[in-house]
Amino acid sequence: MAKLKPPLSDLPIKTAESGFYSGFSLDVTVTSKLAVGGLVLWAVAFPDQAGAVLGGLNTFILANFASWYIYLMALFVVVCLALAIWPAAGKLKLGHDDEKPEFDNFSWFSMMFGAGIGVGMLTWAVAEPIYHFRTNPDVILGQATAEGMDNFLNAYKWSYLHWGFSAWSSYAIAGLALGYFTYRRGLPLTIRSSLTPLFGKALSGPLGHLVDIVAVIATILGVAQTLGFGVEQFVAGMSKIGVGAWLVNEEGNASTAGIIVAIIIIMGASTLSALSGVGKGIKWLSNINMGLSIFLLAFLMIFGSTWFGMQALFMGTLNYLISLPEMLFTVYRSDGTEPSAALSGWQGGWTVFYWAWWVAFAPFVGLFLARISRGRTIREFVLGAMIVPSLMCFVWFSFAGGTAIDMELNGLANGAIFGSTDGAKIFTMTGIMLGDVLGWIMAVIIVILLMTYLVTSADSAVLIVNTINAAGDEGPKARPHIIFWGVSLGLVVAALLLVGGLTAIQTAMVIGALPFSVVMVLMCLGLFKAIYRDGLRNRQGVQSVTVDIPAAE
Repeated sequence: MAKLKPPLSDLPIKTAESGFYSGFSLDVTVTSKLAVGGLVLWAVAFPDQAGAVLGGLNTFILANFASWYIYLMALFVVVCLALAIWPAAGKLKLGHDDEKPEFDNFSWFSMMFGAGIGVGMLTWAVAEPIYHFRTNPDVILGQATAEGMDNFLNAYKWSYLHWGFSAWSSYAIAGLALGYFTYRRGLPLTIRSSLTPLFGKALSGPLGHLVDIVAVIATILGVAQTLGFGVEQFVAGMSKIGVGAWLVNEEGNASTAGIIVAIIIIMGASTLSALSGVGKGIKWLSNINMGLSIFLLAFLMIFGSTWFGMQALFMGTLNYLISLPEMLFTVYRSDGTEPSAALSGWQGGWTVFYWAWWVAFAPFVGLFLARISRGRTIREFVLGAMIVPSLMCFVWFSFAGGTAIDMELNGLANGAIFGSTDGAKIFTMTGIMLGDVLGWIMAVIIVILLMTYLVTSADSAVLIVNTINAAGDEGPKARPHIIFWGVSLGLVVAALLLVGGLTAIQTAMVIGALPFSVVMVLMCLGLFKAIYRDGLRNRQGVQSVTVDIPAAE
């Protein structure tokens, strides 16, 4: 066998040397801005056409790509487990072979906890188990009773599927690819670097630009989906604490005025936060976020339905693990019969939607995971990133959702939680538990917590988009670009909500995630090729790590 050369460790990406776009890749930045700006203008100028086209594309994707998304996420789980088990891969570090982890285990797990307990928890930890308690594939197939105790654990099996190992395996793939090629090979901290084993220096040109553009658009639409849910819940909370009935319409959803006010508040705060970098303001905000999260979870564990929550956590997790292989690989296809159509519709509306959402979120969360995991082995990273955040999600779902289900079963809620909008369910539940005065105080606390989640999610997304646009440079970014992406993100959410509500954002996100899902498959191939060839290099005595150990601070 011919002796291998050291791996590629130089991937020049042309950036502007002066002017408004100094330090930014013109090809990536301008194209991304035009694409996102075009989407906003189209949705605002031609709302009926935009709604119809997005709806048609959504129908087409669900009919033709549902199985792609199902098998894609199954692939990510298999790849993560394979990398953890593979001896040659598991021992390799995201960094120099002698490098120590940048953060101790407690700090590392805490930061992953922060990433795992996002704004989606406040909506779906109550709303999703309640929904699946009423209907899920087991109910559709006649194997369980809607709203019956025989369906209790099924509600958690399906909830855990969407927020457990599958979701975090997609983040782990993105994070591992970014960490491996940035911290072992010194390549730019940007998406294209993860494909260098497949395409080499060609990624310096148009092909690499295309990869980064796809990642930027997927990130914007993925975060827009999160903010869309957050805006609906923020408006529901503001209405609950008495800011004004004009915030919601007759159906209980956010009104046009409510959406606009919420977007201005959230994105204004997020843009200011992004402009401040990682100063005292963001640190203060993060401390409030963590403190309120622990308080709310402790409240639900102590004063909620503790026994139901324990059952959901332990028995639900066991049921999930036993059922996981079947759930991962099952694709429901409509054959013209009513049950098959119901199963296909359920999977498209829940599982396929979630898988697209997590793929769109992967550049954002993956880059964060990579940045906090330098010095970790691949085995540590994969198992830590898959298991720890998943367990945190399970705890939230079990005690928040378990309390809601118990309250409906024993008649205390009397259908009120079932009848609330998804965003309002947590406010309805805590209001029934605590009464008017204490319920109002808890609603204020949840609104503040929601605000901190939304602000930290949005400002992080803006900074990460700018990192990709700046060819992986994490340094200070020009203020006008931060303001542009902050405003653009707000406009995307507002325009799509006004055109077709959350369904329009969901559709745009599913469409935007599709090209990036192809990039993620290539990431898997690139990782396996790089790790295999690095093993050969080590046996031949050829250098496989091309970065130096960072100097101690």
